[in-house]
Amino acid sequence: MPIEDTTEFIKALEDAGELKRVKTQVDADLEIAEILRRTMYANGPAILFENVKNHDMPVLGNAFGSLKRLQIGLQTSDFTEIGQRIVDMTKMEIPSGILNKLKKLPELSKMGEVFPKLESSGPVTEVFDESPSFDKIPILKTWHKDAGRFITLGLVATKHPETGVRNLGVYRMQILDEKTALMHWQKHKRGAHHHDLSKEQGKKIEAAVIIGGDPATVFSAVAPVPEGLDKYLFAGITRQKGIKTVKCKTIDLEVPANAEIVLEGYVDPSDIRDEGPFGDHTGYYTPKEPYPTFTLTGVMRRKKPIYLTTIVGKPVLEDAYIGKVIERSFLPLIKMFQPEVIDFAMPPAGWFQGMAIISIKKRYPGQAKKVMMGLWGLGQLALTKMFVVVDDDVNVHDMDDVIWAITTRADPARDTVIINNAPTDTLDPSSPLVNLGSKLGIDATQKTRDEGFMREIQEKVLVDDVTKKTVDSKWSSYGI
Repeated sequence: MPIEDTTEFIKALEDAGELKRVKTQVDADLEIAEILRRTMYANGPAILFENVKNHDMPVLGNAFGSLKRLQIGLQTSDFTEIGQRIVDMTKMEIPSGILNKLKKLPELSKMGEVFPKLESSGPVTEVFDESPSFDKIPILKTWHKDAGRFITLGLVATKHPETGVRNLGVYRMQILDEKTALMHWQKHKRGAHHHDLSKEQGKKIEAAVIIGGDPATVFSAVAPVPEGLDKYLFAGITRQKGIKTVKCKTIDLEVPANAEIVLEGYVDPSDIRDEGPFGDHTGYYTPKEPYPTFTLTGVMRRKKPIYLTTIVGKPVLEDAYIGKVIERSFLPLIKMFQPEVIDFAMPPAGWFQGMAIISIKKRYPGQAKKVMMGLWGLGQLALTKMFVVVDDDVNVHDMDDVIWAITTRADPARDTVIINNAPTDTLDPSSPLVNLGSKLGIDATQKTRDEGFMREIQEKVLVDDVTKKTVDSKWSSYGI
């Protein structure tokens, strides 16, 4: 059975020896962040801070800071299963004929089980705060040059103004005062698109910021799902059981019923202010940039909520592990669009948007460049700065193997692709303009005569199987 909420997740982590409780009083102003950073860099456990200065609300951090904790939270050891479920749904055909339909009923009923279900109430509706304030929540300041306190793991719910498709996205929010914050939804993100559509209609867009909940819904908010797929449905696909939702009190949005806290409000496109600086996952402070304001209109919460947060900075931190799960879970979807792809990796040190390595089963000349162009046109991969394409005999998760392929199979003049004036990640500190820069592609596949490689292709050095078996059988006798 899937984990239903933050409390269940804490218990599961604690039972597995993956969580520590801190009872010493800690400060949300820099102290908690420093403890979490040191813990993350040391590959330490999740931490529940039970005594936060000036607050009666515990803080949970580093909850997703290892693959083991994500396996516990998402109830799977093979994250590719998540993407494969979507692929399988796209391939499912509705049968003709009553007999064939009856045979398909068990399969079709399973699909129905993953859809969200609207409830009249839930744990998050236990308390409604009629005088809402950000000051009642232990929101952290994480770096000393940050512009203030930031919500870093709020799941921002919006609805497409025309289609009604719901979205969840994780966008940091800088707190300005007790009722106002800045919404850092980057230009390429779906929340920003909803905002732009509402702006064109001359309207403010309603938004709800969800804190905590079941791990699958938190993961779904981060995941770059295909355009048009409702994020609540994706959460159900991820956990193989539909999530329960409830209506907000002051805005027309549904939110997960098992959340810890829901911050209701609206984003005003006419009220733009400078946001930042903020110490980000690139390892640099993002500078001040204009973003719209979010105004708080109400707070729903549990009687005893837990504040879920995360800390970002120079990799590798907690977000790297979430990114690795995204990488694995979306591999089946990448293969659906690019069938020659064998494997795919986004090294954590490249903060995931910075670089991707792709291995392919090469069949024809120029195929590596075809794959690059296809992936640059696929959803959020459009923001990836560098692609390296290698043959299927190269392990994309072993950077030594990848570097070997680049240096032995790629000629810089022939095999390097540079695309100018292309979209870039807003947070990229190297791009000459915000949201606009260049792409680098490296074709590190073995070249053929069809690609103009007229030299004799050198044979790859491989271990002799007979010798290997002999040494394997005698290995313990060597005393090494």
